[in-house]
This record gives sequence, structure tokens and C-alpha cells, in this order.
Amino acid sequence: MIEQKLKKNIATKNALSEEGVTCSNCILSINDTKNISFDERGVCNYCNNYFALMKNIGSKEKRTKWLNEKVEEIKIAGKNKKYDCVIGISGGLDSCYLALWAKENGLRPLLVHFDNGWNSELALTNIQSICYKLEFDLQTIVINWNEFKQLQLAYLRAGVIDIEVLTDHAISSTIEKLARKNRIKYNISGFNYSTEAIMPRGWAFDKTDFVNINDINKKFGSVQIKTYPHLIIAKRLWYSFFQKTETVMVLNYLNRNQQEIKKELTEKLGWREYGGKHYESVFTKFYQAYILPKKFGVDKRKAHLSNLICSEQITKKQAYQKLNEPLYNMEELKIEKAYVLKKLDLSENDFDKIMSEKPRKHKEFKTQKKFWKVYFAILKLLRPWKKIAI
Repeated sequence: MIEQKLKKNIATKNALSEEGVTCSNCILSINDTKNISFDERGVCNYCNNYFALMKNIGSKEKRTKWLNEKVEEIKIAGKNKKYDCVIGISGGLDSCYLALWAKENGLRPLLVHFDNGWNSELALTNIQSICYKLEFDLQTIVINWNEFKQLQLAYLRAGVIDIEVLTDHAISSTIEKLARKNRIKYNISGFNYSTEAIMPRGWAFDKTDFVNINDINKKFGSVQIKTYPHLIIAKRLWYSFFQKTETVMVLNYLNRNQQEIKKELTEKLGWREYGGKHYESVFTKFYQAYILPKKFGVDKRKAHLSNLICSEQITKKQAYQKLNEPLYNMEELKIEKAYVLKKLDLSENDFDKIMSEKPRKHKEFKTQKKFWKVYFAILKLLRPWKKIAI
């Protein structure tokens, strides 16, 4: 099936390619990232990585069998406990569907919502509706707004590309801590290869790197980090080895596509969509649809649409049609830009100055990369004794 699709895309490559060298399968080109390469068929390294990941998961039958066995494992581990798993819920498509899937498979999740101050009204409506209809407990973690706001301002002033690191790091840290507190072994994650595996290098940064967060804040921030949920690398490893929280990427093993999931959520739970991936957050929408393309020349839709091409949910031609749609309705942009700047206490002049400054790379600040080098070097040295230690 993949080979047939590649042949078809390669045949129409010249008609659909943008200026520059474009992948014969997806819509990524050398104009999007310097870290792209192509094989003899003209297929980029990002598509080939996706195909390798899916091959490693196995056939549909193998995936179904694995997931059924995992569900039983979760139930057994959670016996006599109030919850047998935890699900982070944002109100978005993936997390809401996971809640529905958990209910239909007899699981008892603790739903956790991280409120960073940027929820859209529709996101809150979707979350409340789902918790009520599925009869699941919801724990909402509300961040210290002033501290989080100052961290976001530090990232904006630093000019690094992945401002969303702040939210993603806090969410994962919160879930790890709550899982430990409630003796929950399994974290049901909404991350999945079919819509999120493709992301060009340089468009995002390591979400676990608190060293980088801390250094950016020290150089461009105005407050000390006191209440912001975070995990230093040593604590994260401690949880990994001794708490043994296992992340289960359920959506990788379900043979469903986005349209099927949207239809089911709408019919069963009255879920309403937002018009874009992760647009349940006002800031994420503004960041992806305005800050990224204007300051960094990045249109994340190219990665999202390329993923859908690889997972055979849309064609390459359909992807280009969607890409030609405007990122923002101009009236909507005007309203939401004013809202974001007011909430961040930024004047339009200050914001425009930030947007005009040259971007910086995350690696220009301290990172935890050196720690990982030492960590893996130690593991390599200990490998000869592994069998003895066991």
C-alpha cells in the first residue's frame, strides 16, 4: 500500500512541488528545513522515519492484539485502586477521544487538566461535557498566572522558537507527580505517530529540558521560578526507574483516522472542533498561526499535513489545498492579537520590536545535553556487568 502511494505521489511530484526540492511523498521541502534529505525515490527522511516507526509497531492485527493485552494489564495493576490510569485532557481531539476510549474499554482514569490561563471557552465546554457524560473525575491544576506569564515573556524576548515548551513541560511534570501521588502506574498519552511523528528539526525543542527553561528565564525573565510545575532530570529518571510510570500511546494502536474520531466524539459526546490542531488554546493558536510564520518562517501545518499524507488520511493534492487556505481570518487576528497582548501586559510597540529581532536557537542557552552524554556513557561502561546485576 505504501509503495503504491509513493509511486502515485512521485508521478505527480512535478505538478505539486513548491519552489525548491520537495519530498515526492509529503509537502516538506528544503525551503522548510536544512535538516531534510531525500532517498533515491525522492522521499524525505521525515517520511522514511514515519514509515519505520509504523513498521516497528506492526500490522493492524498485531496492534489490536497488543492493545487488548495492555488494557487487561492496566485493569489488573489498578485493581482495588480508585484509578487505574491517568489521562491529561486539554479539550482537544486526541485527549477527549482517549477519555471516550477509556470508558468504552472499562478503564477508570483520573482526568487531569492543566490550566495555564489560555483556555478557550469552547475547550472548557468540551472538557466539562466529557467529564459529565463519561462520569470521570477531573483534577484541574491552575498555574500561578503571573509566574507563567513572566516565563512566556522571557521566551518571547529570548527569541527562541518553541515557546510551547513551557506548557508541555509543566503538563508532563504535573501528570508524573499526580501519578505518583495516586499510585497510578499508567499514563495514557495522546501523542501518536499518525498525526505527530513528523516535525522538522529546529521547529521544536526538548520538552523535558528544565535546564534550558531555567537559563532562558535567568537571562530574559524577571521572576524566580517558585511554583511552576517542573522536573529536573534527576527526578525524572528517579520516577522512570522507581515509580515506573508507563506511558501508553494508545492512538498508535487504534486503527482509526481523524475524521472517524471527530464523528464519533461529536455524535456520542457533543464535542465541537476548533478549526486547527491544538487551537483549543488561545495562545497556541496565536503562536502557531501568527508568531511562528511571521518571526520564524515556519508553517506548522506543513508538518501536520505531511503526517496525514503518510498515514493515508489525505492526499498530497488535498494537503496543498489546505495549505493554500489563510492561517488567520484578518478580523479574528486583530481581536485575538489584542487579547494576547493585553493578557501578557505587552504594548503593540514592544511586541513588534520582539517580533523584528533576530531569532535565537535554544542551544545558545544551557541545556541538559551534557547530562545525557554522561548518563549514556555510564550505561555503556556498566553494560558488561548488566547480567551479573540482574
